[in-house]
Amino acid sequence: MIKKFWGAALLALSPMLGFAQTNIVDEIIWVVGNEPILLSDVEETRISSEAYGQPVDNPYCTIPEQIAVNKLFVHQAELDSVTVSESDVIRAVDNRINESIQAFGSREALEQMYGRSVSQMRENLKKQYREQMMADEVRQKLTTDVKATPAEVREYFKNVPNDSLPFIPTQVEVQIITSVPEVPRAEVERIENKLREYARRVNSGEADFSTLAKFYSEDGSARNGGELGYMGRNQLVPEFANVAFTLNDPKKVSKIVRSEYGYHIIQLIDKKGDKINVRHILLKPHIDDSEIEKGIARLDSIANDIRANKFTFDAAALALSDDKDTRNNHGLMANVDQQNGTVSSRFEMQDLPADVAKVVDTLSVGQISRAFRMTNDKGQEVCAVVMLKNRIEGHPANMTEDFQTLRDVVVNKRKEEKIEQWIKDKIKTTYVRISPDWRNCKFHYEGWVK
Repeated sequence: MIKKFWGAALLALSPMLGFAQTNIVDEIIWVVGNEPILLSDVEETRISSEAYGQPVDNPYCTIPEQIAVNKLFVHQAELDSVTVSESDVIRAVDNRINESIQAFGSREALEQMYGRSVSQMRENLKKQYREQMMADEVRQKLTTDVKATPAEVREYFKNVPNDSLPFIPTQVEVQIITSVPEVPRAEVERIENKLREYARRVNSGEADFSTLAKFYSEDGSARNGGELGYMGRNQLVPEFANVAFTLNDPKKVSKIVRSEYGYHIIQLIDKKGDKINVRHILLKPHIDDSEIEKGIARLDSIANDIRANKFTFDAAALALSDDKDTRNNHGLMANVDQQNGTVSSRFEMQDLPADVAKVVDTLSVGQISRAFRMTNDKGQEVCAVVMLKNRIEGHPANMTEDFQTLRDVVVNKRKEEKIEQWIKDKIKTTYVRISPDWRNCKFHYEGWVK
């Protein structure tokens, strides 16, 4: 139990819960299975929700129940031996801490609001995010077989009036040609010399790989000493995977690996079945403005030739673009929905890369932009030219144009129903104890109070 006083926040809370107006030590208010829910857990969630402009209605009833539901999934995850990537946890925590500091204005203001240091908050958030990821994995497994046929989708929406159909915001289809600026040999040698020196220091025992990664790696994993967590071969780019999966000695460092992200050196941490956990240091080449200007001039020339009907945008993308993800699709950008596992050529403006969206917003259908610089999803600075292929104005969804959206509505509803039933059944078979002062709530689910 955490011996921590919450002062004014808890004093304000105490009349609602029937407590006396005195300092209240943090306490266990619910137990779900073997997992406690602390008063401080509720307070932190409430404060965060309010800071992000999303206050929770009746928070001292709603939030404990939300946490309790998550504990049910965590309990199932432990039974199923679900594991999550520690690097993913740390990345999520770092993002949350940074967002919170921005929301409160400073690190000091954040610490004052929560009554604890950022390092203490970080440790608490690690546990929360680890549990949330485990719970999400269980949810996904429970609903992986939920589907809907076209006939079932048509039947579902057959009698739904038009004004009740989902509204599809304006969407665009965009084609792109990119040019990756050439990296001078001198810059490559500079990076390779640095990486060789890092490898020498590690191999000689002079330095620790994770320490060097924290100081020098240009990848997000630097915060975690370069550790990526357990990953399968297909989760890594081929050049990286081909080297990483040949490593056998955790004390040695790999040769230099070049990938689309930059230049790496790799150190083995552990192998588990068909997955591997490694650390890496990534250095990215620095591109001179002169090389960017050459790329922009080249693309502007290509765009002018397309406008002069010397060749089509499709043909130019296939023959001249450096973007391997779109080149074979004639430059058509793909909107990948990781959550639903779907791919579409349509984007809402906020789903496009910011640099692309800013340019597309100024174009008419069929118009080609001037060349511009952008940062791609690999973190590379590249030159690009885009054409607005199509714009679909906002409209109520229909089976002809928006079948995927309507099917997602049906599938998501079925997933929610399956999850709801699982929660109800799980409550019946899970030990739950709620402190007397916290029982006088109208909970969403029945059966919490035994």
